[in-house]
Parts: sequence; structure tokens; C-alpha cells
Amino acid sequence: MEASLNPELTELSLERLRLRRSAKWRFYDPDVLPAFVAEMDFPLAPAVKIALAEAVELDDTGYGYPQALGLGEAFADFARARLGWEVDPTGVSPAPDVVGAITSLLRVLAEPGDRIVINTPVYHPFFAIIEELGCELAEAPLVEGQLDVDAVAAEFRRGAVALILCSPHNPTGTLPTESQQRALAAAAAEHGAWVLSDEIHSPLALPGARHVPFLSLSEEARAHGIALVSASKAFNLAGLGCAQIVTASEPAAEVVARLPFAATHAGHFGAIATVAAYRDGAPWLDDVIAVIDHNRALLADLLAAELPEVGYTAPRAGYLAWLDLRALELGEDPSEALLERGRVALNAGPTFGPQGVGHARLNIGTSPALVEEAVRRIGKAVGRG
Repeated sequence: MEASLNPELTELSLERLRLRRSAKWRFYDPDVLPAFVAEMDFPLAPAVKIALAEAVELDDTGYGYPQALGLGEAFADFARARLGWEVDPTGVSPAPDVVGAITSLLRVLAEPGDRIVINTPVYHPFFAIIEELGCELAEAPLVEGQLDVDAVAAEFRRGAVALILCSPHNPTGTLPTESQQRALAAAAAEHGAWVLSDEIHSPLALPGARHVPFLSLSEEARAHGIALVSASKAFNLAGLGCAQIVTASEPAAEVVARLPFAATHAGHFGAIATVAAYRDGAPWLDDVIAVIDHNRALLADLLAAELPEVGYTAPRAGYLAWLDLRALELGEDPSEALLERGRVALNAGPTFGPQGVGHARLNIGTSPALVEEAVRRIGKAVGRG
């Protein structure tokens, strides 16, 4: 193990992990290694543990009031230090979660039958959002893992009212470039469309890559964009229910002002943990990024040695690996065979869109030993050991 890696993050006990009661650890039978849902296995950041323990000691389990906790200021400071992004704290609104916030925003921005653009293969709840709202799905697929800005602009010309931008992208781990995002903003401005930028994985840009926040780019981006952020992925706080809606223009702020009461009220523990993470979690996050960086390279080495047919491009952000398993001839959804034969659970590729056929998503936000175990089980499923 590299000396620079924090052993508290690399020496994880599978027995202890199985004591957890989250979906990741209770959805499948105990003999299955869960490597699917976007939930890391690392211990919580010390600052978060302390903040939550203090709240429990005070019996502080009432209704949330994130404004009094300084949620907007904490995120603004974090964004400045971590992302080079100047955020006005008054433009930060709490929300229970990013998917719910996108849904609520689109209820304001779109009418049933309106076209909403997504960049497939993409985070599967986006499909459900569009269906729930009675809107029409418009796909602008990635091209070799990159945004096809011309395809998005063409959809705007056809009348699409919004793009749900996944940046960093899930499941591929790619990052849109600054020029691509500027072009998106210009196209949105030209056609009166909106860009809802889901930047939930943005704190997890890995060495050699830089996340460019959409709202940091131009006046067009700020006038036609709304960002969705959260500490939930970077600090493993999904179960606590706290996201942030970020605006940087009067038109965007007016949209948020029209949201219903429930759409802008986060969980109290979620806000407490989020503020602690943003203010004091940077050293822990640096250690996490170092482990994920190690794991993405480890995965490349393991696949090259044991499963060279598997297509894999290391993510530039986040802890999700997009695997092309078509050469293994496991059918349209390889995750089914991997679960049945290898007792390892990956996300089914087809749920991310048509481009996901023959693919699966693997979570590497865990110890190197469990990454090795996941590959071993994949190999077992195809008769390689």
C-alpha cells in the first residue's frame, strides 16, 4: 500500500461494513459484494462525526433551519477554496436532495409535453423525472464520452426548454470542458432554454482534472443556469437529506422563489453534517481523493491483467467506473450474469440509456482490497478463476 494513503480509508473490514443498514448493504443477500449504488465505504469525516454527535447529545433533532447554521456561507467558502468559484451565499437555497430539486425546478420551467434534453448514457433517475412530469425525452448522446454540444443546440432549436447537465458525468466520470459549457450557455440564451447543472460529484475531481462550475462561466450561463450541489457524494451523506440549489442571476432566483415549501427544506442533521463537511472536511476529502485515484489506476491494472477484453477509461472525477463488457458476451445487461455467477452487484448499464447495453457501472469508492475482490468475482462469473 502506498505510504501516502490513509489506512483508515484503505483497511476496511467487510464484516464491519455488513453491519450497515443502508440500501447498499441490505438490498442483496449477505454473500453478494455490493459495488453498485453511489455510496462510499469510507468512515465519515471526523468533523462530520463530531457535529452529529454534538447534535445527538443536545437532543437536537427538530426541524431544520439551515440559514441559521450558515449553510450558504459554508458552501460559498468551500466553492471558493475547492473549485475557484465565487458564490453569493444569498443565492444558495437548501433542498432535500438533488433529484427532488431538479424535479421541482422543472415543474416551474416546463409544461407537460415539453422536451427535456439529457446526455445519454446518464444517471438513470433523469429518465424518471422527465416521465413523471409528462415531458418528452430528448437524447443528445455523448460522443466518445464527450458532450455533443451541437446535438444539444439542435434540440434547443426544436423547442426543448431545458437540459439536465450531469457535470461531472455519471456514469462515465468525464468532465465537460469550459468551451463546451460556454457553448451550451450561448445556445440556451439564444433559444430561451435553461441548463440545470447537476454538479453533485464536483468536489471529487481527481488529479489531472479540473471541474469548471457552469455558473462561473459567463453572464449567459448565470442568466440561463441553475446549479445543484450537495456534500452527499463527496462526504457520503446521502442518507441525511441536504442539497443546495445555487443561482447567480435574478431570473434564476425568481424560478427558485416559485418552488413549493417542501422543495427548499433540507433535513436538520443533513444541514448540520453538510456545514461541518464544507467548513472542516477538506483534509479528509483530500485523503479520499487519493484513495479513489489509487483505485482507478488499480482497476485499470487488474482489468488489463485478468480481463483485457473489458473496455474501461478511468474516470476523471468521482468513484464510478463505466465498464464495457460487450466482449464478454454476457447479454444486454451483464450485471445479471455477474450477480448470478459471481455474486457481485454492479449497476445495470441499460438503465442509463440505450448506450448502456452491454455495460455496467462499478463503484470503486472503497478499499483497494475490495476493488480487487470485485474484479475477482467478475472474473469468476466468466470462468477466469
